[in-house]
Amino acid sequence: MKAKELRDQTTEELTLKERDLRQEVFNLKLQKAAGQLANTAGIVKAKKDLARVKTILRSREIAGGAKGTRAQG
Repeated sequence: MKAKELRDQTTEELTLKERDLRQEVFNLKLQKAAGQLANTAGIVKAKKDLARVKTILRSREIAGGAKGTRAQG
């Protein structure tokens, strides 16, 4: 899934998507360990999609919390 499409989704939708992708990665790894997975590229794709979702969620979290706060440093 493209990052632009993900940014158009709500935070709740992204949270659900994150949960689904975590489950998908787990299932694919389990299939690989059992020798049932023929195409291992699915694991890489699911992990990259999960990383995209987590990045967008984190950037929204930072943007929401950045208002009215000062960075310490």
